[in-house]
Amino acid sequence: MAPGSPAPADAPVLRPHRIPADGLYEGHRILRRTPDDWDGRPYELFEVVPQAATIGAEIRGLDLSRPLSAALRAELNRALLEWKVLFFRAQHLTSTAQREFASHWGELETNPLLARGDSKDVVRFDKAVGGVPTFENVWHTDVTFRERPALGAVLQLREVPLSGGDTMWADMAAAYDNLPLEIREQIDGARAVHDYLPGFARFYSAAQLAPFQGEFPAVEHPVVRRHPETGRRMLFVNASFTTRIVGLDEAASDRLLRLLFQQAQVPEFQVRWRWQAGDVAFWDNRATQHYAVNDYGSHRRVAERVAIAGDRPY
Repeated sequence: MAPGSPAPADAPVLRPHRIPADGLYEGHRILRRTPDDWDGRPYELFEVVPQAATIGAEIRGLDLSRPLSAALRAELNRALLEWKVLFFRAQHLTSTAQREFASHWGELETNPLLARGDSKDVVRFDKAVGGVPTFENVWHTDVTFRERPALGAVLQLREVPLSGGDTMWADMAAAYDNLPLEIREQIDGARAVHDYLPGFARFYSAAQLAPFQGEFPAVEHPVVRRHPETGRRMLFVNASFTTRIVGLDEAASDRLLRLLFQQAQVPEFQVRWRWQAGDVAFWDNRATQHYAVNDYGSHRRVAERVAIAGDRPY
């Protein structure tokens, strides 16, 4: 049969099939960046340079140390909702300026399990020669063990290694869109348990973690959450903190979670940012997972992050 000819009526229906080795799906990817009713007006106050198909854009022409007007904040928020993570080169913000920028999106939150920077709202990640392991090499969404996980985060690299140390983000709306219909039907309406213990067990002893059990009891969130601003359905489970799906036995829950976790690993749903000192990334924690790549050996990498308090997923 010549290429492009219609298939015979009795031809078998070709469907994407699961690869048993890793649970991912072959075939065409649905790469839908925005909902159908998206406001597609051009951006007027800065330049947007896309970094991938559905996620990640560099914003040019702004100095984040300067005050944000209401119009600029609104346009940046529209860009954040469209691209899920925004990048700004060579900002070199003070901790105070970084906090002030983040505070335009809401109250700042702290995480007592992480090392503090210059203030209680700033978390510092500092991997020096011979230093302790840092929170890298795992796909995750921040603090889903909270009843109200973070809305987003603003991360700045203070010091970068000679090579490596990139960060990757995955679009969890695209991850959901590309699940087979039978899987989406299974997880729509399902709930999962999230717990801080698995995510931090490789960094702290049981005795060090125990005091936080009262502050962070295990919580349930929907497996598929709806974005409160765009309405998009998004996969909302992650390998760091999601422990089981409610109502399934352990084996069935583990099988399904393993498949769902691996959706973040599809390259078409990802963006990768190569840092320079002073760069800032601002991401929507509701819509993404991220992965800090630890491939820089004994070199030093210093980052500071400010997190913005979020809402209860629904």
